[in-house]
Amino acid sequence: MAEPIRLLLADDQALVRGALAALLSMEPDLTVVAEVGRGDEVVAEARRTSPDVALLDVEMPGLDGIAATAALRAAVPGCRVLVVTTFGRPGYLRRAMEAGADGFVVKDTPARQLADAVRRVRAGLRVVDPTLAAETLAAGTSPLTERETEVLRTARGGGTVAELARTLHLSEGTVRNHLSAAIGKTGARNRADAVRIAEENGWLLGR
Repeated sequence: MAEPIRLLLADDQALVRGALAALLSMEPDLTVVAEVGRGDEVVAEARRTSPDVALLDVEMPGLDGIAATAALRAAVPGCRVLVVTTFGRPGYLRRAMEAGADGFVVKDTPARQLADAVRRVRAGLRVVDPTLAAETLAAGTSPLTERETEVLRTARGGGTVAELARTLHLSEGTVRNHLSAAIGKTGARNRADAVRIAEENGWLLGR
């Protein structure tokens, strides 16, 4: 009998991580060898436990799942990466694949399909949610510059232009210019709408 596929799970929500572990462990050919709750713990744990496939969430403390994917592929190249996330946003998929992910599925994927995705990724195949793949092609890449992205990311928490300027160590005029450019590029009605559009497309994830 072949050795079971060794899995590392990375998700900052303990309940979600536990549920994934329980579901996947029911498959006779899969075994969970490690669980972490932070992106910056992925590489060290992978080196310690030698998983065949790492299942990574996107939004985690310490290091987001896309940056963790790139770090893991560089440090443990034999480990395949399947991104499993609540946030099925086109920009996330594109950047995850650019970082070296072998697959990208959303968390509401049925357990049997998720287990099959793990097996296919382990076999060297690429697995991508088909609906999200189509949306990614339609959405294209982010039109925002790095500084416009930073300003919108900071604006997610609200605050006046003066407060944003202090946080970003920029002048108020510069912040207004970046916000205006971002609103124009996203086709938004206002700042809040620009933040919403950018978030829905996955353009605000930390670089």
